[in-house]
Amino acid sequence: MEFPDIEGCQSYGDSLEETMNNAQEALGLYIASKLDNNEEINKPSDIKNIESADGFVSYVSSDVSKYRKKVKAVKKTLTIPEWLNEEAEKNHINFSSVLQKALMDELQK
Repeated sequence: MEFPDIEGCQSYGDSLEETMNNAQEALGLYIASKLDNNEEINKPSDIKNIESADGFVSYVSSDVSKYRKKVKAVKKTLTIPEWLNEEAEKNHINFSSVLQKALMDELQK
């Protein structure tokens, strides 16, 4: 599989499923590298305008956050109401995990 808008970015596999999984990884690594280096990312072509020798064209999505370089944890201090803290601790809630998920959800908007 190759990406027409990304020169040199290709994936392959022994099956269609493996090829698609590898394509997600290749795309994720490419975009993460561009983001980490503050480089421009090409706008993708309209899939309707892409032709393929074997007649197979597909969308590929990727979770870029899995491939970002800056994954070192940083400590943040926050303030929440005392009652909320007590309830969360009683329920063994991992504050870091909840905050990370909430931030990722918010950034998706």
